[in-house]
Amino acid sequence: MHEMTDNLKNSVMAYCAKIGADPLLIQGAGGNVSWKENGTLWVKASGTWLAEALEKDIFVPVDLILMNKALDERDFTVLPIVSDDSKLRPSIETQLHALMPHKIVVHVHSVVALAHLVCDGWQENFQVLLDGAIPWTAVGYKKPGAELAEAVYSALERKKEAKVVFLENHGVVIGGENIDDIQETISILTNSLSSTLREPTNSLVKAIYLDDNLQYTPIPDSKLHTLATNVDFYSHLQTCWALYPDHIVFLGDSPNVYESIDQFYEYSSVNTDLPELIFIRDAGVFIKDSFNRAKLAQLRCYYDVISRINEFSKINVLTQSQIGDLLNWDAEKYRMRIAN
Repeated sequence: MHEMTDNLKNSVMAYCAKIGADPLLIQGAGGNVSWKENGTLWVKASGTWLAEALEKDIFVPVDLILMNKALDERDFTVLPIVSDDSKLRPSIETQLHALMPHKIVVHVHSVVALAHLVCDGWQENFQVLLDGAIPWTAVGYKKPGAELAEAVYSALERKKEAKVVFLENHGVVIGGENIDDIQETISILTNSLSSTLREPTNSLVKAIYLDDNLQYTPIPDSKLHTLATNVDFYSHLQTCWALYPDHIVFLGDSPNVYESIDQFYEYSSVNTDLPELIFIRDAGVFIKDSFNRAKLAQLRCYYDVISRINEFSKINVLTQSQIGDLLNWDAEKYRMRIAN
């Protein structure tokens, strides 16, 4: 039986529900939170939603002493040992939470940060934008899990006072001693890194319905139609799709784009296995009923990120090898099954 300080637990749970409901910080089952207490690391379970922290049991206790011992010996493949009979799996990024020395650790896929983290020169830009407001360190893109944990370990060795670790093409890890500390850091990051929002000028005028036999409906988020009806965003679909892990895990390695409705009808006439999500140029974005809320959250995140990227920036996408590593990873397949 694990004892927890109610005040700490309650404050963490309430904060999880708050940020979990903010799509500019957390998208669906993405992101994770932890706190450390009495040799135990309480960490969000893989595939669960932070937004549901007050409604469901989404945290699992991990033996922090054993994990720290392995990490101190540079064993980054160490698996978290759940110290009760929970059937949930700890987050696939549990090592990051153990590596951070802070009592509370929050990992978010902040949209305002991602709009920089997927572009060339982001570290130099952050030096200027943050201007010493908070101690931070950074790592290049690494596959979540052992590779990322080793990179973060080395980064924290170089800058032990860091409260923030920026993860290229991925997100942000934030450490603090209490929730107020975490919130202050997130406010600094949000205010310092916010960029001009490029709202597209042309959007879907009216919903276009496809052949009912194909079982597609227009996506319910009207802004997402601009991914197909705005020339700049449509171009991004074709050249800058694979921006960060969660996008690939939930939405696949490439978008299904069609230059016209006729081209899509031609494709559907010779293919029976049709995708859940399609983009038809100048017509809109269409989905099947199986396209769940977790996937919708990730597609909205993609829109929110690219609409904040400076039009002159060079965008870096994940390589085919990096994409393959994510899609063939059993831990991510499990998370996909749990999240919905």
